[in-house]
Amino acid sequence: MAIDIGISEQDRKAIAEGLSRLLADTYTLYLKTHNFHWNVTGPMFNTLHTMFMTQYTELSVAVDDIAERIRALGFPAPGSYAQFAELTVIREERGVPKAEEMIQQLVEGQEAVARTARSIFPVAEGASDEPTCDLLTQRLQIHEKTAWMLRAMLEG
Repeated sequence: MAIDIGISEQDRKAIAEGLSRLLADTYTLYLKTHNFHWNVTGPMFNTLHTMFMTQYTELSVAVDDIAERIRALGFPAPGSYAQFAELTVIREERGVPKAEEMIQQLVEGQEAVARTARSIFPVAEGASDEPTCDLLTQRLQIHEKTAWMLRAMLEG
């Protein structure tokens, strides 16, 4: 069935491709954060365990919002580990780093997701895709704030 929402198919495709990268980054960061929640140790265990749970819970909601926006634009959302691995810029952690390294990796991950979200803006704005722009703005606010909070734990 044809989609006629006031955004050309070419623009919808370009936006969906950008959102697919954002979805992959978000899911990969979700998995990394959940991994660190399970495996963190040390004197800051309780603080980090709780903080990481808050972060991965928020990310789990975000992946659904991003995937549903891709679908609303008329394209399939990637949904496999292989697809996410192809699309993400976030490095997978295969070991169990010390708590401080976990925090550093999550800062880098939050910043990477923010950069990916920001990179989609030109095409979304150019196509007058306000719902995607709104989603990107929300994601940027959350990722930039979370990166700041994590960074603050490393300073001092």
